[in-house]
Amino acid sequence: MSEAPLQDRVWTIPNVLSMLRLAGVPLFLYLLLGPEYDGWALVVLLFSGLSDWLDGKIARWLDQTSRLGALLDPAADRLYTLVTIVAFVLRDIVPWWVAALLVARDAVVAVCILVLRRNGFAPPEVTYVGKAATFNLMYAFPLLLLAQGGSTAATLARPVAYAFAIWGGLLFLWSGVLYVVQTRAALTSTATRLSGTVSDQS
Repeated sequence: MSEAPLQDRVWTIPNVLSMLRLAGVPLFLYLLLGPEYDGWALVVLLFSGLSDWLDGKIARWLDQTSRLGALLDPAADRLYTLVTIVAFVLRDIVPWWVAALLVARDAVVAVCILVLRRNGFAPPEVTYVGKAATFNLMYAFPLLLLAQGGSTAATLARPVAYAFAIWGGLLFLWSGVLYVVQTRAALTSTATRLSGTVSDQS
């Protein structure tokens, strides 16, 4: 039998890393909300960030990009973001209205993707703003966790954590606005094209 096309493979190193990241989500949530082992929760969060960086590098280095990987990687990012925000609200690390804004942004993006798919469009490409937002938030989350308490490390981490969180949150919201703009432009172009076709036929 011939070997399956590379893009259809499941058991690649990048995909395994993404699966491990997804498996770490319930563990992270338990550590943070159950016994409140913040140190171990921080380790899981750091592993998530490191594996997120590694799976992309390895996929390009070993030519192991795949359709499954293209789904797993952003799914893990979104899930960690959502779970971390909810957990931080429950722990009073971030205010509820900040979480509401970020979750609402994800809901708007999900609606945009659904509308685009129903009209025959692929989801928009991830923008530089979106990547920068994810980068900032991936640094902000572990730093916000480290900033809890009154230790010297917490005092030093606090301003840096807030800086990453503010910039990451603003960029995250702005990337959502860009999704809406891209969706509107795609739908407008379709409507214009259909209108032109009808005019030509009449």
